[in-house]
Amino acid sequence: MLIMKRTIFIFSACLIGFTSCKKMAEPKVYSLLTDVNAFETKADAIAAVNGVYARLKQPSGISDSYQYYAGFQMAITDFTTDIGHSFQSGDISLLSDAQWSPTNKYTNFAYQHQYKMISDANNALFYIPRIKTLTAEERNQYFSEIRFLRALGYMDLTDAFGPVILVTEKNVENPDYVTKVAPSSVEDINQFIIADLEFAAANLPVNYKSKTMYPTNDVGRVTKGAALSLLVKLYMREHKWQDALSTIQKVNALNEYDLFPSYKGLFAESNKWCQESIFSALADALNDGTELMNHFGPLNNTEVADRWQYYAASWSFWNSYAPNDERREMFYYDYIGSDKLHYMQAPAGQTTPPAGVYYLPDVATKKYADPSGSKTYYDGHGIPILRYADIIMCHAEALNELNGPTQQSIDLINRVKARSKATLLGPAAGYTKETLRTAILQERGWEFFFECKRRQDLIRTGMYQQVVNNYLQKIGKPANVNIARDKYFSYPQTQTDLNPNLNNAGRQ
Repeated sequence: MLIMKRTIFIFSACLIGFTSCKKMAEPKVYSLLTDVNAFETKADAIAAVNGVYARLKQPSGISDSYQYYAGFQMAITDFTTDIGHSFQSGDISLLSDAQWSPTNKYTNFAYQHQYKMISDANNALFYIPRIKTLTAEERNQYFSEIRFLRALGYMDLTDAFGPVILVTEKNVENPDYVTKVAPSSVEDINQFIIADLEFAAANLPVNYKSKTMYPTNDVGRVTKGAALSLLVKLYMREHKWQDALSTIQKVNALNEYDLFPSYKGLFAESNKWCQESIFSALADALNDGTELMNHFGPLNNTEVADRWQYYAASWSFWNSYAPNDERREMFYYDYIGSDKLHYMQAPAGQTTPPAGVYYLPDVATKKYADPSGSKTYYDGHGIPILRYADIIMCHAEALNELNGPTQQSIDLINRVKARSKATLLGPAAGYTKETLRTAILQERGWEFFFECKRRQDLIRTGMYQQVVNNYLQKIGKPANVNIARDKYFSYPQTQTDLNPNLNNAGRQ
């Protein structure tokens, strides 16, 4: 979209009589911001860059704080699988039952805000070159951050919707509001993403320690490792295993990342950034908080009070953890509530709780409801978008797809499992490529629940229809997933009404 000319007016109040104002006050103009004077200084460039980052937590615009990477991205990626569950009614439960439609608000929010981030990125890429005082180093830095964020937006769009309309900074100069543009193929958009990420990786620093580009060590900004890691995720999605492996080796060669010592500590609200962090959407409860704890927090709990368990995990998923796996303890699965009832999972075959007991319909997680975290309505939980455990697991998967089971793959998986004291995998000789692929998929579910990865993992491994339908039947729901139809979500109805080239035939 174009940056439109805006004039900021402050009107004097007029006395209101019984009928109407006698005279309208003349407006006093305090500032005039246009597309001519908006981009003049380095500070303007940094503000534009920061504005694109801000889209990662952009609210949906309705009364509740449904946000991009703090809300609806989780809804479309985890609640459409065997992990996420919501006992609430409406569109979230329809996602849980694999019954989405072109009018589902969560897929609509996702489409809208992924494009908003892309639009802001395109505007910044178009206008920043007007700032003549920037050095080549500064311009490359800002462009690299922006192009990474644009690539992330297109990754999320193509994960969710497949072929979509490709919009770049060239459209800012000559916008066309009439032509009904056809969507570009995923293959074409992949090449666009690769170009953005390769540019970013070539120009970004490994970290911001002792850098003069920004006044402080700006953890959370895009780095070379983040650009390479998102490129790994693209190659994994497209089954380009050797390209993924080569790029993983570049990430490892940075010597920048390692696993955090404990899984629980990794997700503490106070742990904003650590050695495992590659790229996250960060938040601060006092300045730009999210409603994650409110949505994920447990019902009637004394530690995390006044929350409503809107986003939760299925009992089927929680029950898949072994008792010795510390990740199992990242859930509110058994507690005495503030109302003195015993909150617990219903025993097999029972639906009516005895006196003093409440059977939880699903199980709340502590991942975004830290009992030591914020006590306010808004919280400061960060959302991990890329973390090093994911790169380790991608490494194991790429090796298995190229070579079959090897001890190196087993050791990589066990490195992640060992942190949570989970039972380690046995020797490689005990697996085939297929059985180790299944083990990797299961491990990724246990490790990355509610990190916007499950649906893509299931689709990439060819297990989406089987796993989700088995889960739905297990809980007494129809087996609704048909991968030929459901690999991608329907385009939002509002978009197909505007552009018939966005065809939902076969997607509903």
